[in-house]
Amino acid sequence: MKNVKISNNVIRRMPRYLRKLDELSAQGVERISSNELGRQLGLTPSQIRQDFSCFGEFGQQGYGYNLSSLRDEIAAILGMDRGYQVVVIGVGNIGHALLDHFNFESCGFHLLAAFDVDTDLIGTTTKSGVPIYDANTMGVFCQKNRVDVAVLCVPPERAKAAAQGAIRSGVKAIWNFTNVVTGLPEDDNVVREDIFFSDSLLALEYYMADNIDQEARRVARQRQV
Repeated sequence: MKNVKISNNVIRRMPRYLRKLDELSAQGVERISSNELGRQLGLTPSQIRQDFSCFGEFGQQGYGYNLSSLRDEIAAILGMDRGYQVVVIGVGNIGHALLDHFNFESCGFHLLAAFDVDTDLIGTTTKSGVPIYDANTMGVFCQKNRVDVAVLCVPPERAKAAAQGAIRSGVKAIWNFTNVVTGLPEDDNVVREDIFFSDSLLALEYYMADNIDQEARRVARQRQV
């Protein structure tokens, strides 16, 4: 892999490539050109080649990309082969949904446990077989089991304290579903990904409104003719 700074836009496109390659592989496709991959993803072939060139040289001119090899390369770029270990903090509605329905393993993460303060939950397991422990024992558990990632699903008012506890426990990254920014000082050693469901919905709302406005302008132009 080249030792260069990769833009956030390129990194955000890599999972899209991975999903498409998995989809094509399931269809029995073994090889694909940048032209065809771009057509299916709505990207230009040059954009795809430029993205891949950030990490090395993939594919052969006139041959295209071997799907299996390219998929392995992208998985390695994304760190899916590193065996990162995860815990979920907070087993409310969002926590339960992730524990029972999100496939961490398919993304290269091993889900170890969940933590909560609810005595009715402590000592039980989820439908997927994940044990739920007392939140007060999280620090010791994380240090003993080399936990890499903490998934925050606690109420917003507890987000900062939960994040602080996770960082003290030695996690390297936080996946934050609390719908608030934790407000902690930036730490180069701790990666943070804040998820705001409303952002995606509001973007959808914008594009809906834009389509309606464009159609209204088109109709107005036709009436003027």
